[in-house]
Amino acid sequence: MRYALRRTGFFLLTLWAALTLNFLLPRLMPGNPAVAMMSKYRNLSPHALLVMENLFGVNSKEGMWGQYLSYLHDLATGNLGTSLSEYPASVTQVISNAIWWTTGLVGVATVIAFVLGTGLGIVSAWRRGSKLDSIIPPVFVVTSAVPYFLIAMILVLLFADTWHIFPNDKAYYVTTDTPGLNLTFIQDVINHAFLPALSLIITTIGTWILTMRNTMITTLAEDYVRMARAKGLPGWRIMLDYAARNAILPNLTGFAMSLGFVVSGAILIEDVFDYPGVGYMLLQAVSSEDYALMQGLFLLITVAVLVAILIADLLTAFLDPRTRAAG
Repeated sequence: MRYALRRTGFFLLTLWAALTLNFLLPRLMPGNPAVAMMSKYRNLSPHALLVMENLFGVNSKEGMWGQYLSYLHDLATGNLGTSLSEYPASVTQVISNAIWWTTGLVGVATVIAFVLGTGLGIVSAWRRGSKLDSIIPPVFVVTSAVPYFLIAMILVLLFADTWHIFPNDKAYYVTTDTPGLNLTFIQDVINHAFLPALSLIITTIGTWILTMRNTMITTLAEDYVRMARAKGLPGWRIMLDYAARNAILPNLTGFAMSLGFVVSGAILIEDVFDYPGVGYMLLQAVSSEDYALMQGLFLLITVAVLVAILIADLLTAFLDPRTRAAG
């Protein structure tokens, strides 16, 4: 209990620091979002500029401290502001439309890569020195070193331009379906996310394989595994119940943290495919100096990562009591 309270206190302190940086960083960038918005229209009065500055939370008359207090108040009330690039839509509305696409892409790809990578790592370590072990880890470690966007472009060249399995028009990856938990949207996500997800799986599965294999090999040398062999237990039971069950702990912690990064999207992948996710939206927000949207996205990413780290710490302490004593 004390360990959980201590980690929760550290989480709250880190969250406050992250929220403060989230407020400061966009305002240190050159430019004024209100002026950028005004430049899209003509014959607008100076009063309209003041209204725009108040709307986007960058009114210089308030001062930095006044803006900071207003920022904290808005966060506490759930008001993330109005998006400049998607005006007059609210930031909450814009993000809620994109988060479904990113979850469908990065979330599913992360789960698939973790399950396949962990399974292959277990089998590779159990059959250490076999042909399977000599092929799988080196191949996927090499693919993990290749940039996301390069794999994505190769897949487009093969599946779209050469084999014509998928359309080669980038507009194909942009959809107007209403996000939600319905069959039509889920099918559309699968169709649009196949190549982007395959790119992510190819470039991330190697990390899970190598981590699980190395940890599994160390675990197989433990005394309790040798005792299980001496008792004549079936090989599959030793592999799963004795070795894999204890060796998977580092992978579970890494998986929990990876889920936290899901909401940040895969910026380069989404840019290559024009995929309407959070990563692509973040690029658009930066290029259009959309302070409110940038802050909303950074807030979402920060909170998700911090929560994932907290869950990973608590999960580790639950599965391995030695960490509670060390913490």
